[in-house]
Order: sequence, then structure tokens, then C-alpha cells
Amino acid sequence: MLSANTSKHINCIMMVKKKGFFFIIPLPPPVHGSAMMNQYIKESKLINGAFDCDFVNLSTSRRMDEIGKKPLLKMVRFVWAYCLVLGKLMHRRYDLCYLAITCHGIGFLKDAPFVLLCKLFGKKIVIHQHNKGMSRDVKQWPYRWLLPLVYRNTKVILLSWRLYPDIENVVRKEQILICPNGIPEETHRMKITSHTIACILFLSNLLIDKGVLTLLDACEILKVKGEKFMCRFVGGETKDIDSRMFAEETKKRRIDDCVFYVGRKYGKEKAEAFCDADIFVQPTFDDCFPLTVLEAMQYKLPIVATSQGAIAEMVEHGKTGLICQTKDAADLAKKLKVLLDNPQLRLQYGEAGYERFKFRYTLDRFERCMVSCLSFCVNE
Repeated sequence: MLSANTSKHINCIMMVKKKGFFFIIPLPPPVHGSAMMNQYIKESKLINGAFDCDFVNLSTSRRMDEIGKKPLLKMVRFVWAYCLVLGKLMHRRYDLCYLAITCHGIGFLKDAPFVLLCKLFGKKIVIHQHNKGMSRDVKQWPYRWLLPLVYRNTKVILLSWRLYPDIENVVRKEQILICPNGIPEETHRMKITSHTIACILFLSNLLIDKGVLTLLDACEILKVKGEKFMCRFVGGETKDIDSRMFAEETKKRRIDDCVFYVGRKYGKEKAEAFCDADIFVQPTFDDCFPLTVLEAMQYKLPIVATSQGAIAEMVEHGKTGLICQTKDAADLAKKLKVLLDNPQLRLQYGEAGYERFKFRYTLDRFERCMVSCLSFCVNE
């Protein structure tokens, strides 16, 4: 929790002349973790009250089905965003530039010019790292010289120290600040009872890297072992997996009578999906800090997940859920079976997860941590 001194420091910030902050960030749509956290920052009364904030949307996609497509349209959006940033830097005085960029692959090459432009204007820079993959690129051209150029003399906000090994070849520990994500507390989050047949919930877009096929394999193993369960997949179709392919995969495994794809769910429908579930599963291959895990904790669901990114910090193995091996359907099925066979353990893990969420991962805590981090960066 934040100390009393930290709270007093935040209040003092608000009493003096506000520092000018320029947020260059991807905003939804499409809806994904980084974009949602940026939206929370944009709407935060606490952050906007502490600083004089200005925003430019860095995203070049507006829908999930645009990812990997429409290169000309994305180029136009990129040029437009770059011109907006250039114009604002020329006509306004900012004390700090905050950028949420992709740290690897083509996304990094797209975002790097925005950081370099801010550096050209001599601005203090903080980079908020919502993704990983830098370690895979750091020795390849042009990343081996461009990554150090972008990250030199910046501050970097990480979601957890567990993510530092991915960037340690480029970023020094002295540059790092830690600010875990947080989400709003829902008033309709209570979940009391379990079903006679337990319901497993997967909530993410249908991407191979999210572990969709691994979960289908695990469901096949569970059915062969005679387990009685239902598994619902909630999320958007993608170029990896659409509804037709999903149906084919479930039919091929003979699990189409207990595994269902129900499409995207938002708002009340999404809340109902959480309330109607008994177990939440996150078999991802390459996540950092999935907000759906926090949502599941808020709805008192026990969680079975891989240890990717900061998940093993979010989910306490044997206390709020179970950690399984990545890309291992047999181990995933084994961990799910533990919870399927023990309703009381599900309730115990769910209650413990909810308490952990309230203590560490609320939106209020995130906003206060962000104000503290940003004020440190601008005043250093």
C-alpha cells in the first residue's frame, strides 16, 4: 500500500502549478490490455488533476480484424499521428512525454520514431512497457542499435520485476519503476454458488498464442477421463481462429457437446459470463499482465494459468489458483481436474483471489501509483 508520505506527496503536487504531460498512447478500439489501461489514464480524475495532460492516439488499428491488414490505411494513420505529435511539440511546452510503445518487431519500428521525435525536442521521457519480446530482437539488425537509442536516458515503467529479464540487455535497473495494472471495482461482482456441472471460462480473442488449441486439447483429455464439465470461450474471432475453424476443432476432438464458442461479450453480458463460471483459465503463451485475470479475481473465480509474464505474481499457486506449464495440454488438464473435482477448493481459491485483488490490483491503487511514478520522473 502507499505510505502516508506518498499520499501527502501526491496532494502537494496538486497544490502547485501543474506540470505539462504529453501522453502518446494507443487507445481503444480495438480493446486490449494496454489500450484499456491507457483509457483509464485518460479518464482518471486523479492523474488529470495532478498534471496538465495532453493525448495523441498512437494506434493504427481501429478493429481487431484490421490487425495485420490494411497497410495503406495504417500508414495514413501513422503519418497523421506523427504530424499531430510534431505539431504539439512545436507549439506546446511539455515537462514530460509518456509513451506506451511496442518493444519488439514491426510494432517497435512503428513506434520508435515517436520516442526519437520527443528526444529531438529535448523532452524527459518515460516509456510504459505493456508487452515483451525485446530479448528476441536485441541482437538483430536494426534492433541492436535502435533499441539502445530509443531507451537511452529514459525511465521505464514495468508491470512487474518478473518482466525485467526481457529488457535487461538494453535497460538498466536504475531506469526502472514498477506499477502493476489495476481495474475498476464492479458492484455486481459477487459470485456465491457453483454449478452441478462446473463451467470453465476462457475470455480472450481467439488467438493461437492465447492457448486456444491447448485448452481444446485439455478439454479432450478431461472428457476421455470421464470428467463432467462445460467450457465456454468468450472473445473475438481472429485471422488465427474464426468460429468455423473453432467448430471444426471441437468436432474433431469430439468435445462439441461440452465446449462452446459464444462470441464477444461486453458490459452486462461479460459480467454474466464471469458470474456463470466456476473456473477461469488463461493458458497463454506470451502475455505480460492480462487484465482478464484481474477480472476473474474480482469475480471470485479460481484461476488456472501459465506463468507467462507477471501471471505467477498475480496468481498465487496453491492459494488463489494453479499455475500450469505453457503449451502443455496434459498439465493444463491435470490442474483443471483438481478444481473440477473439488468445489470447496474452488470457493477457497476464489475468496483468496478476491482479497488479493482488493489489496493490490484496484484501479484506485493503479492511479495513485502512476501519479507517484510520473511525479518522480518529471522531478528527477
